Amino acid sequence: MKVPAPALAVSAMVSVQLGAALSTHLFAALTPSGSAWLRVAIAAVILLAATRPRLRGLSRSAVRGALLLGTATGVMTLVFIEAVARIPLGTTVAIEFLGPLTVAAVRTHRRSALVWPALALVGVVGLTRPWAGHLNLIGIAFAAAAAVSWAGYILLTQRVGTQVQGLQGLAMSLGTAAVVTAPFAAWPAIHGLTPVIALQALGLALLVPLLPFAFEMLALRRMKVAAFGTLMALEPGIGTAFGLALLAQTPSPLQVLGVALVILAGVGAQRTPPPAGVEPAQSTLREPITTVRPTDEPLRPTG
Repeated sequence: MKVPAPALAVSAMVSVQLGAALSTHLFAALTPSGSAWLRVAIAAVILLAATRPRLRGLSRSAVRGALLLGTATGVMTLVFIEAVARIPLGTTVAIEFLGPLTVAAVRTHRRSALVWPALALVGVVGLTRPWAGHLNLIGIAFAAAAAVSWAGYILLTQRVGTQVQGLQGLAMSLGTAAVVTAPFAAWPAIHGLTPVIALQALGLALLVPLLPFAFEMLALRRMKVAAFGTLMALEPGIGTAFGLALLAQTPSPLQVLGVALVILAGVGAQRTPPPAGVEPAQSTLREPITTVRPTDEPLRPTG
């Protein structure tokens, strides 16, 4: 029985957020950055062994792009998990979502589209409640850095996706991410590693990034870009739900409203058409580099 494409897309989001929530249980042993690095390193080893990228057939531009993409991936992964260690998961995802929302709005070439990231920003203010007096500025700064990294990842993925065939680009970028972030996160990961933690990290690497990429590739073969992008706007809500269920992060009514505004902004950004005569923008989603794809197919970085 064929699984419906929307179910695959939602499963990908669930996998990403579940992996992020479960990663928190390794923070004490490995530190937040160490747990993220170990997960990325395992995924990189698996993909590099499976694809065995050949650099000979690639141009210098493609190799340089893959290296830059890997750097953006590594930075995004570390700052995201450092934010999760300090502020609620749903809040982190909502702030991070400002990056792709802004890119999507700018790419529509409509000034009116800027209302969507502005609306999401209002939602983020409701989530963080700066007037409450217990604002975690470091956590918010890490989440904002994740948003910037995600925006940069989108632009780099679009470039590399047209130059590298198959999963080689993804394998190269994850390998680069593991190497680039090793000086900041490898030692605590290796120092705290035990056989049990290694098995847990392997499971988390399957949850994110490997399983989401597989689910999304299957979903995107049978879904339109707008429909896929609209579903992806649910991710802040899914992150909030896992924060409540697994991390006891109970949102206030105002924070629930904030998440709703971010989701509404995400749906609106994906539904806003470009002006007549302007080529549709690519979706700003987390999708692996799989092949050379048409200009209207979406891109989704690892979260």
